[in-house]
Amino acid sequence: MGNFRLERLGEQLREEIAALILSGAVKDPRVSPFLSINRVEVTGDLAYAKAWVSSFESAQKTKKGVEGLQSAAGFIQSTLGKKLRIRQMPRITFIADTSVKDGFDMIAKLKEIAPHDDESAPESSGV
Repeated sequence: MGNFRLERLGEQLREEIAALILSGAVKDPRVSPFLSINRVEVTGDLAYAKAWVSSFESAQKTKKGVEGLQSAAGFIQSTLGKKLRIRQMPRITFIADTSVKDGFDMIAKLKEIAPHDDESAPESSGV
């Protein structure tokens, strides 16, 4: 299967899983509507898919949410199988993704070490 088609399927799976989370269709109390699906990668044979999950909540709550999604994976797969018209529905594995939080932490650290006075910034001439 072509890479473009796999990426498109991954994006479609990401959107549908996010919609299930936001609509409250996943009844597990660990699954918060603050969870977001960053990306979904599908293997070339459509047998497996990895979904990276992040949240602005604490790392502990994100981990609990991923556990809730993993326990509801069968429900999510069957719901997506009814919506999407693909020959084989991939088995979805949910993985906690801390890259968004790590990025915010890095920006905060960079702001701490950056000079704070605006007078040292070079002014552009209006020529």
